[in-house]
Amino acid sequence: MAHSYEEGKAVAMRGLYLLGVVTIVEVLIALLGNGHLVHGFELPKFVMYPVMIGLSLYKAYFIVYFFMHLAYEVSDLRLSVLLPTMLLIWALIAFLMEGNYWGERRAEVDPEYREAFEKKAEKAEEGESMLFLDAALWEVRV
Repeated sequence: MAHSYEEGKAVAMRGLYLLGVVTIVEVLIALLGNGHLVHGFELPKFVMYPVMIGLSLYKAYFIVYFFMHLAYEVSDLRLSVLLPTMLLIWALIAFLMEGNYWGERRAEVDPEYREAFEKKAEKAEEGESMLFLDAALWEVRV
């Protein structure tokens, strides 16, 4: 890791350019995928979302690996950082799945919630915003 100032500056600038290009690609994919750039053309969500997640994970890897100097460390130290991160991601996915299951089951248990949920579904069919659910369900809680 014994870089001179100029070498370090060149590495940082290359990294910033790479991150900038990847971010621009992400924005273009999002705009193109949602039909904002070419009207009438939309990318399927099952294609767009994994590409966006992959590019975001690449940027996170790049930042941790080079800007946080993990590339220059011994492999055991790298694993001590990366393995807990993987466990955290697994836990996040597990909690989101459990929360989704709880939300689906709540409509079966709580009649007031079911009524608010049915009203929201009717409004959504009429073309109103999906934010109606949050407001209606908050009123049920309060």
